[in-house]
Amino acid sequence: MKIKKGIPLIDQHDKNYMYGGKFGGNFIPETLKKPIDDLTKLFAKLRKDKKFLKERDYHFKNYVGTPTPFIKLENLTEHLGGAQIYAKVVSEANGGAHKIYNATVHCLIAKRAGKKYIVGDTGAGYAGKMLAMAAKKFGLKCKIFMGSRDIKRQRPNVEAMKKNGAEIVPVTTGSQTLVDAVSECMRYWVSNCDTTHMCVGSTVGPNIFIKICAFSTAQISRELIEQIKDEFGRIPNKLKLLNCVGGGSSAMGFWNEFMDTNAEFIGIEAGGPKNSKLHAAPLTNGSKVGILHGAAQYVIQDKEGQIGSIESCSAGLMYPGISPLHCFLKDTKRARYVSATDEEALKAYQLVSQLENISPSLEPSHAFAEAIKIAPRCKSSEIIVVNSCGDSIKDKDIIKQKLGSYIR
Repeated sequence: MKIKKGIPLIDQHDKNYMYGGKFGGNFIPETLKKPIDDLTKLFAKLRKDKKFLKERDYHFKNYVGTPTPFIKLENLTEHLGGAQIYAKVVSEANGGAHKIYNATVHCLIAKRAGKKYIVGDTGAGYAGKMLAMAAKKFGLKCKIFMGSRDIKRQRPNVEAMKKNGAEIVPVTTGSQTLVDAVSECMRYWVSNCDTTHMCVGSTVGPNIFIKICAFSTAQISRELIEQIKDEFGRIPNKLKLLNCVGGGSSAMGFWNEFMDTNAEFIGIEAGGPKNSKLHAAPLTNGSKVGILHGAAQYVIQDKEGQIGSIESCSAGLMYPGISPLHCFLKDTKRARYVSATDEEALKAYQLVSQLENISPSLEPSHAFAEAIKIAPRCKSSEIIVVNSCGDSIKDKDIIKQKLGSYIR
């Protein structure tokens, strides 16, 4: 099992859509076969359609607001010593997070398919917020499935979804979080696929949704590789790209254009509360392969093989599985994965927000926690870039509760 150079990672699957013969696939009910096949054929045409790509790029520039900033964190670098620390501030994109890329592309696809409705899932609320925004812009009716627990703890994004005209469907089954929202969203689409397009918020699910999401967020690394060359004149020999990993969409976008370089990929999962056995880190904790939402992947499971309980202060990282692409990257050793606890992420948010003019959400705060940990052990010639993929506004209530104050 190895990664092939010169071929997009999303296309390195076999005829059964399996990566490395082990991850991914389309484990779907018969009722979903035709809509999945139709969408697969449509996307295969659109990704080579110059008019579609031109339209995508136009909206990325004039609606999403690309390119997003690439900045050196001078104060954090001086405070920690060691490596030079930079951030790709994707949270400056319209709406405050990387999810706007995927939402925009899905809405463009829905329009091409002649669909009037679009449905999506959300955990942290950013995927839902961005889909609601994009649906409003492109004249689509929008329905968002969100776990009841997440509705309570991500209030700012819930309000933003409502403001943009989306209908929010509370999911009260299971853990009442992202995993259950994805399940309910898929069930709804089965019954409404003739009139409705489905947007999966991350690089999870049947293969076509993994492809569309990774294709969309790749814009992040297309910008970053040019920004790094402008800054250093080349791609540095000792370059570490740090990204939080839940479903895995922002990390795939962050790493995509660097796949054939020597850049080191480090994915940071949600380690959950300190001294707790609960976490949302299947790659870090040796989880077994299972089937979740139509794809084979490493999944947190209980003794009976059922989906296991998970926990994290970060709603966006609370997913018991992980993108098949990340499973592939782990097994080929192209990327390595670690985890950060809730406490480490909160401390990282606090330090970065105090020292720099950015305020990362709790998702990228996990990545900053790893940067804070490894930077002092690195040489000054080494470069660390963190994807600050979300803004902390959505987490202000959680941060106030955990830390007693919120820094913006």
